[in-house]
Amino acid sequence: IEYIARIICIKKPSNYIFSFYGIIDFLSTIPLYISYIFAGSQVLLAVRAFRLLRVFRILKLARFLGEASQLKRALKASRAKITVFLFAVLIASVMMGTLMYLVEGDEAGFTSIPTSIYWTIVTLTTVGYGDIAPITPQGQAIATIIMLLGYGIIAVPTGMVTAEFAKQGKDTSTLKNSGSYVHVNTQCCPTCTKEGHRDDATHCYNCGSLLNE
Repeated sequence: IEYIARIICIKKPSNYIFSFYGIIDFLSTIPLYISYIFAGSQVLLAVRAFRLLRVFRILKLARFLGEASQLKRALKASRAKITVFLFAVLIASVMMGTLMYLVEGDEAGFTSIPTSIYWTIVTLTTVGYGDIAPITPQGQAIATIIMLLGYGIIAVPTGMVTAEFAKQGKDTSTLKNSGSYVHVNTQCCPTCTKEGHRDDATHCYNCGSLLNE
């Protein structure tokens, strides 16, 4: 009922329906009605937990939303570096997996190159299921190298994101110290559902509609 009421009250329903919170409301509402129609689908009711995301808006936790936006910008800024790094890791996994297939063979469980690549990725990410293990000294030596490389591979993308995150925080601090930083809140425009308005704003920056006082 609340979801339908929001659609009726807003001037442009499509903006709300396809917005972030609109999708969250839909996903958290529809499982209830599906459970009435299809037996055994009550497990979908757990999806309603998505509505907890609205706590950020209800409690006006703009500070936390700002930190989330900063993290999002850091991930976006380091996207190219992480993509190149993951591509290099994939190539290394293919090479190492092929080498392990040639060294170990079927007796140790390395029945094919894809299986060997699977083992390499599992070992490289330090997961280590233990379903396949090298038995020859040469294979164990290669496995040792892969394990040691795994620690570095985990640290590299983390360092990339951390560096960008620190840079974002430094830029924000510089703006605050210079007086150029503008604080925004979570107030939502009743017409276009855009957020991120200035505290002293009376009209929406996107469509120009009057904001709720």
